[in-house]
Amino acid sequence: MEQKPSIVDKWKSFSLGALLGFLVFFIYLDKVHQDISFLAAKQAMVDLVPFKLLNPSTSVIKPNMSSDVFLNDIDKSTKKVGKKCNMFDGRWVYKPKESRSSYDSIKCPFVEEKMSCQENGRPESEYEKWIWEARDCDIPTFNGTDMLERLRNKRMILAGDSLNRNMWESLACLLFTSIPSNAAQVKEIKGYQKLWKAKDYNFTLEFYWSPFLVELNSKHESGKKVLVLDKLSSDSEKWKGADIMVFNSGHWWDLRGKMRAWEMFEFEGKVTEDMPIDVAYEHGLKTWATWIEKNVDPKKTKVVFRSNSPWHQYDQWCYNKTQPMLDEPYKQLFTKSLVNVVERQIKGMRKPQVIYLNITKLSEYRIDAHPSMYRYKDWNTLAQKYGNNLNNYVDCSHWCLPGVPDTWNRLLYASLFFDILANSPS
Repeated sequence: MEQKPSIVDKWKSFSLGALLGFLVFFIYLDKVHQDISFLAAKQAMVDLVPFKLLNPSTSVIKPNMSSDVFLNDIDKSTKKVGKKCNMFDGRWVYKPKESRSSYDSIKCPFVEEKMSCQENGRPESEYEKWIWEARDCDIPTFNGTDMLERLRNKRMILAGDSLNRNMWESLACLLFTSIPSNAAQVKEIKGYQKLWKAKDYNFTLEFYWSPFLVELNSKHESGKKVLVLDKLSSDSEKWKGADIMVFNSGHWWDLRGKMRAWEMFEFEGKVTEDMPIDVAYEHGLKTWATWIEKNVDPKKTKVVFRSNSPWHQYDQWCYNKTQPMLDEPYKQLFTKSLVNVVERQIKGMRKPQVIYLNITKLSEYRIDAHPSMYRYKDWNTLAQKYGNNLNNYVDCSHWCLPGVPDTWNRLLYASLFFDILANSPS
């Protein structure tokens, strides 16, 4: 006969089960407490870092700050690989060991003499030792071999002003050093037009000088230099068929006085000099956008527009600067109304959509990286002759190579081939 469990036995079983349940619950609470304690400790350590470093308006970290390495480690532990972010929001970090350039400006055949600051006698190279880091994601390291493989049997053009030529020279050097020198073909078409070909990849990289993108008619029937706002540059026929197009225009529109390249505007057959610059600029960009929409197949071609590169000439003079602007809040130098025109135009384009390479703010902090007096081999003679009155000789517009344009090209590489860009022109 089967014996039924007594009330005492049932109570013992219940008590044992309850005890085991409490033990499991206690272990769970302890684990949660440890996690909370760890997060609290981590946050407390972050709080020990000076507030200035974490302030979004401060875009760089001083190389002599002991908290640099620690802050970078915290950042790396919280970033998500592959996460979409605004790559153009971040800061410059001093990394002398990691930032060594992959090319030598003296040996690279594409660098103009005026951009080769080391060859022209600049006594230090600190400007080469800063790396741009996004706040919320990791930016892929530039890989020239990988980029060439992705561009096999393709054609890429850069069209715009001398700052786009500065960028073209940087990209040509970055790619040139990724292959044997005998596998490259260098050709200058004429004047400011340049072409470089990686023969083993059947890839060409071209530059076309067109600072306004629209036509500047220096032989106008009026006898004046006329900027024709509704007629694209004659070089536009050579842009057709490229697989990647990188444009810029803005710097020359903002020049004043004797530095202006035009005397009058022409729009819809009427010639005038009485037109606000932002209105003229908008007409010019609409002409470019219309050409893009009519002549570019979005299934074949990617279009990029690079924002304006800052000019540290007047309020903030680049002469003798050897450090980025570490403590100063961001101050937009390029005319805001012209920035608005660009961003409004690009945001409205749908076929094809245009990638906006927004390098203005990150470049603004790099007052240290311009050629300055080292644009010239005889800079010492000029400095002695003119003393502090060097406004007409110091180059605070272009960039030393290697230098800031290498970062632009790293961001271009990421924008074209990695799905991490989540910013819009606005």
